[in-house]
Amino acid sequence: MVPNSLYYTLKPLIPRWLQIQIRRQIVRRKREKYSHVWPIDERAGKPPEGWTGWPEGKKFALVLTHDVESAKGVERCLELAKLEERLGFRSSFNFVAEDYITPSELVDNLRSRGFEIGLHGLRHDGNLFKSKKFFRKKVDRINRYLKEWGASGFRSPSMYCNLEWIGDLNIEYDSSTFDTDPFEPQPDGVGTIFPFWVSNNRVGRGYVELPYTLPQDFLLFVILREKGVDTWKRKLDWIAPKGGMVLVNVHPDYISFDAEKKDRGEYPAKYYKNLLEYIQEKYNDQYWNALPKDIARVWSVNFKDDDRRITSKIRVCMLAYSFYESDNRVMRYAETLARRGDEVDVISLRRNGQEKEEILRGVNILRIQERPINEKKKLAYISRILRFFFKSLIILSRRHLKRRYDLVHVHNVPDFLVFAALIPKLLGAKIILDIHDILPEFYSSKFNNNKQNGIGLTGLKMVEKASANFSNHVIISNHIWAKKLISRSVCEDKLSIFINYPDEKIFYTRHKHNRSKRFVMIYPGTLNWHQGLDIAIKALAIIRDEVPQLEFHIYGDGSEKSNLEDLVQELVLQEKVIFKNGMPLDKIAAIMAEADLGIVPKRDGFFGGEAFSTKILEFMALGVPVIVSKTKIDRYYFNESVIKYFKPEDEKDLASCILDLVRDDSERALLSENALKFVRDFTWGKKEAQYVNLVDTLVRNHSL
Repeated sequence: MVPNSLYYTLKPLIPRWLQIQIRRQIVRRKREKYSHVWPIDERAGKPPEGWTGWPEGKKFALVLTHDVESAKGVERCLELAKLEERLGFRSSFNFVAEDYITPSELVDNLRSRGFEIGLHGLRHDGNLFKSKKFFRKKVDRINRYLKEWGASGFRSPSMYCNLEWIGDLNIEYDSSTFDTDPFEPQPDGVGTIFPFWVSNNRVGRGYVELPYTLPQDFLLFVILREKGVDTWKRKLDWIAPKGGMVLVNVHPDYISFDAEKKDRGEYPAKYYKNLLEYIQEKYNDQYWNALPKDIARVWSVNFKDDDRRITSKIRVCMLAYSFYESDNRVMRYAETLARRGDEVDVISLRRNGQEKEEILRGVNILRIQERPINEKKKLAYISRILRFFFKSLIILSRRHLKRRYDLVHVHNVPDFLVFAALIPKLLGAKIILDIHDILPEFYSSKFNNNKQNGIGLTGLKMVEKASANFSNHVIISNHIWAKKLISRSVCEDKLSIFINYPDEKIFYTRHKHNRSKRFVMIYPGTLNWHQGLDIAIKALAIIRDEVPQLEFHIYGDGSEKSNLEDLVQELVLQEKVIFKNGMPLDKIAAIMAEADLGIVPKRDGFFGGEAFSTKILEFMALGVPVIVSKTKIDRYYFNESVIKYFKPEDEKDLASCILDLVRDDSERALLSENALKFVRDFTWGKKEAQYVNLVDTLVRNHSL
């Protein structure tokens, strides 16, 4: 909303002729690009299930509406109403409540002659939906005007909207959307030429949404400077045989009833008259000319349970400084959207030997930079991140200018990677910042600096806040960090929590293959200091003689790998501790399933103690018992019926817990059984609908 807010702040200072010229240049560049979906998007013609047609057997519905944007438009309302009356039509006039005076005599006159009155917002400034908090502050005033005017319908100024929030209004219908119109400031069409019902579970009611389906008059005759109504006719002739709703929005502000005195930014009234005469002549007795409130009442009776929106696919870019095929979180989001038909690109890191571009399960992967995970020095770490940032900034900007993204979902670390989406943001894309690891604490942990204050951490907190403010929405990976973010960087309305749920298509129980009498304990993941792998290695050294069959397999890479290898050498555990490279998720899941015991030995510092480990849930979903350090975050989510706890950073207690589970088959079996029951409610299949709804709310209905 920042660009929109800035535009409406500066709009009074920009001459009208210049505003129009700017719009013309923008539309001219877009028109060819979107010719396949404007003015007709073939996908929008599908009727709702059980569709039997309009009242009285009419072929299609005809709805005429007028948005009155200024005092000049108010003066022309009666002339426009007379034009329609002479041809036998009736329409709805939508007035802005607080920008100009709407005479009560005019309202009474129109209503007494069979016209409808609707509300076109409080101010025609495009800011009503800039935030949920701002919108809800206006709800009572909007509802008061609706009641005073006896209005049952609403249309948002400039067609900015959020269908979920609009449900707070006391309305029967809304008409703030369109089937397809890529030239609107908020260009996300609802993809249907039929009304649809929108539920609002929060307030226990809903309303009917009426999208406009003919292009707006201002676009056709002022911006595109068309000299006739051929585009209107073409679209009308496409909608009519499909039995849809022909809804047009004509502004009295731009109609000139005196051809000799037509101002810049106006068009002759004969264009609108020609449309109405064309409808009369070609479709005589085939259309139902209904007021919006009549359409809404018919629809709410017959299709109230059809709470659906036929929508075109969206284009999404995921940006992550990680290896895609090993990043469960990024993969889940990307594949979820790709499965439902959205176009998804992922810009990520590349391992040596990998293709620079590849399609995996419908997701287009762009690997733009190699990364050896061995950053022990701050300079090496930050230089690689900065290089990735600038490369992704250029690539993302180029791809967006070539073919626009609707959403850019940026994954930290780092937080400032979100600014690589600057060009998409300025050009209307919605931005999600997904915080996998809370960065100030992560930085201190990575470089063994447990100070919770200092210039460096203060700076990182400032970057965190700036990155969150730049984004339309922020996702955080656990409830403890959510509280911390709300306290310092993000307002609660702008935050969602998605923990690292395992994908049950990858992590599921499977038959273990026969093998030797070895007892295998496994850790798969990044090898950082806060993960506490040295504690696990020391614990193994304590009990090696008591359980000679025990092996510890470590899969992954990271800055601590060489230190861990040195520790293994020092403790003479080369035959017991086996290091292996990291693997893609589908392959590592099969290896984890063969293990006898999983281990998550994190330190309980102010980062590690609050960092949720998805490995715990993955072990549970595989039916593998797991030993976990009793950290703050794990105490929040788990109890001792589903995991085996040990005291953080206590290798002796960890050694004792390992020994217990090696010797007690029944305890391992009980932990596995309980964990499998527990994890049923912690899978991505249970949560993916929430993510899809978040994406649709941002992209299709407006930013949160």
